[in-house]
Amino acid sequence: MTIDLASRVYSHRWKIDPIVRSLIDTDFYKLLMAQSVFHNKPDVHVEFSLINRSKSIPLAKLIDEEELRAQLDYIRGLKLSRGESTWLRGNMFYGKRSMFHSDFMEWFENLTLPPYHLHRVGDQYELTFEGPWPAVMLWEIPALSVIMELRSRAVLHKMKRFELQILYARAMTRLWEKVETLRAIGDVVVADFGTRRRHSFLWQDWCVQAMQEGLGNNFIGTSNCLIAMRREMEAIGTNAHELPMVYSALAENDEDLAYAPYRVLEDWQREHDGNLRVILPDTFGSAGFLERAPDWLTSWTGIRVDSGQPEEAAETAIQWWKDRGEDPREKLIIFSDGLDVDQIGSLYKKFHERVRVSFGWGTLLTNDFRGLVADDALSPFSLVCKAVSANGRPTVKLSDNPNKAMGPAEEIERYKRVFRVGKQKAMDVIV
Repeated sequence: MTIDLASRVYSHRWKIDPIVRSLIDTDFYKLLMAQSVFHNKPDVHVEFSLINRSKSIPLAKLIDEEELRAQLDYIRGLKLSRGESTWLRGNMFYGKRSMFHSDFMEWFENLTLPPYHLHRVGDQYELTFEGPWPAVMLWEIPALSVIMELRSRAVLHKMKRFELQILYARAMTRLWEKVETLRAIGDVVVADFGTRRRHSFLWQDWCVQAMQEGLGNNFIGTSNCLIAMRREMEAIGTNAHELPMVYSALAENDEDLAYAPYRVLEDWQREHDGNLRVILPDTFGSAGFLERAPDWLTSWTGIRVDSGQPEEAAETAIQWWKDRGEDPREKLIIFSDGLDVDQIGSLYKKFHERVRVSFGWGTLLTNDFRGLVADDALSPFSLVCKAVSANGRPTVKLSDNPNKAMGPAEEIERYKRVFRVGKQKAMDVIV
């Protein structure tokens, strides 16, 4: 049953509508990665930090600090419910039952997220988390969800009931037009990847239901575990840049650093097989990663493209499989970087007969309110929460887009040298 979004937004207060209402209101890949870290690197001390790439959005002027603290404190009080634990322990994910092992589940069932550190610096907030890696990493998605939704609420709070009804009617119409466009493209396979920068939990839930009805079996699931459980659909996800960033920061020398991204995947394949064996190659440059990749990686199911020019990245992957004696038509490419329907359509038409194609549709599925309010005040912006250090050493991300690079300048240059990253083409960062 759907709800009256406008009325709910008009009347909500955080005690009635907490932004994050469960520890599994998070992306599936975070739990998969947390289990891998729990088994392989449980004692690594990390620090995560909120990074607002869109400096024009003055978060500290828009979001009340007391309300932000209240939301973060509420999250620290959350525990897995019995039903959530049962779902994680007994549900079938990617065709495999008991994917989450009993030792990890016992730890997760007793978890309280570590303390946070919040300070205002000018018009921005400095929000950090530190402690053992398996626990701290689970702050990332809730922290992003809270900031994004509090910004939305700050704008919506100024609107009257009928304004809200019209706003959501327009947003719903926009999304349904996108669904109709996707239906017209052909047999395009799409999953919801929109948790981290969503407009709100309620809106993401509505979007997922609309996609499920509108696309049928071509909508293969959601990255959000809570929505997947409640809507009885597939939880979708594999791994992210966080793993190679932290493993690389722990490297003792340049030789260890060069092999660190592959060590991540050695640990990963000990726990997972099949469709969970998807390579994310762009943390330190995709071309170099594939060029130096060990032969055993060619048997993996596919590759996720998350930065740079997606067409170029896909062509590189296809050629890599061909050069290694693999048939690309049996491999999977997941596109997931700032997608909207026009790009999904063009990528599908270009590659669907050459490789298995799937799309992880994120922010512009669950947070496309562009142009719907004055001053474009609900337009999505680029906010991330990343591991910035591991055991006191800084982390680095190069990406295939230099505008997404992060880390100290001298370490970025060192990583470019070690990973032999040449000239890169800068692209605007949408989300």
